[in-house]
Amino acid sequence: MIDTEKTSRLSRFLDNDMVWSFTHSPMAMAAGIATLLFFCAALFAPIIAPFNPFDPAQVMLWDGKLPPAWADGGLPQYILGTDDQGRDLLSTMLYGGRLSILVGLAAVLLGMVLGTTLGVISGFAGGLTDVIIMRIADVQLTIPGILTAIMINGFGRAFLPIEYHNQFAIYFVIIAIGLSDWPQFARVTRGATMVERNKEYVQAARVIGLPNWLIILRHVLPNVMRSVIVLSTLSFAIAIISEATLSFLGQGIPSTTPSLGTLIRVGNEYLFSGLWWIAFFPSLTLVLLVFSVNLLGDKLRDILDPKLR
Repeated sequence: MIDTEKTSRLSRFLDNDMVWSFTHSPMAMAAGIATLLFFCAALFAPIIAPFNPFDPAQVMLWDGKLPPAWADGGLPQYILGTDDQGRDLLSTMLYGGRLSILVGLAAVLLGMVLGTTLGVISGFAGGLTDVIIMRIADVQLTIPGILTAIMINGFGRAFLPIEYHNQFAIYFVIIAIGLSDWPQFARVTRGATMVERNKEYVQAARVIGLPNWLIILRHVLPNVMRSVIVLSTLSFAIAIISEATLSFLGQGIPSTTPSLGTLIRVGNEYLFSGLWWIAFFPSLTLVLLVFSVNLLGDKLRDILDPKLR
C-alpha cells in the first residue's frame, strides 16, 4: 500500500505541467545538469580535489607557476598547473568555486528575504508605507549594484580593526552583495502582491476576519513565490559575478582564501608574463558557471510564467 502511494505521488509529480515542460526542454535539462555538476564539484571538493590548498604541508612553493601537465615544464600531478603560491590550480578552483557558490547563495538569500518582505509589505499595505519603501528602492536602483556593494563593504571594514578584515571578509562580501540586491526583489514582489491583494480569495479572507499578517503568509506569499524563485536564480549568477568583481578589485575575499575572483586577480598580475593558465582556467570556470545558471533561470522563467508559453 505504501509503495502504491509513493508511486502515485511520483506519477503525479512527473505529470505536473511545469515538470513536464522542464524535462522536455533540452536546453533546460542541459542547463540544469551543468549547474548541478558545478554544485556537486563544489560540495565534494575535499573528496575530488587532488590537493588541499589550505594545508601548508601539501603546498610546495618551489612548484609555483608551473604550466599545465601537457605543456613543456608541466608535472603530471598538476593537471592545470599551479598558481604563484605553488597551489594546484585544479584543487584551488574546486575550493574557490565552492566559496564563490557559498557567497552567491548566502547573498541571494539575504537579498531575497529582505526584498520579498519589504515588497510584500509595500504592495499589501499601500499608502505612505508603499511610498517610503519604493522611493528608497528607487534611489538605490539609480546606483550601480557593484558600487553599492563596494560602498557597503567599505563601511563594514571601516568599523572593524584592520587585523579582523581578512577574518570577516566573507561576511562583508555577503552583506554587501545582499543589501545591494534587495530592491530587485522588492519591486517584483510588490507588483505581484498588488495583483493578488485585489483577488476574491484575499477579500474572502478579510471578510472572515483573518489578520493581515496571516493573509500575507498563508495566501499572498505562496502566490508570489514563482516570480521570486526565477529572480533568485538570475540574481545568483549576478551575485557570483559581484563576488568575483569585488575580489578582483581587492575589495572582497583575500588572496590567501581562494575564490574564483581572487584567482583571476592573481592570474591577471602574471598574464603578460606568459603565465596565462592562472587567469584562464578560473575565468573559463566562472563564465561556464554563470552561463549555465543564467540559462537555467531563463528557462525557469519561461516555464513558470504562463504568459510566455
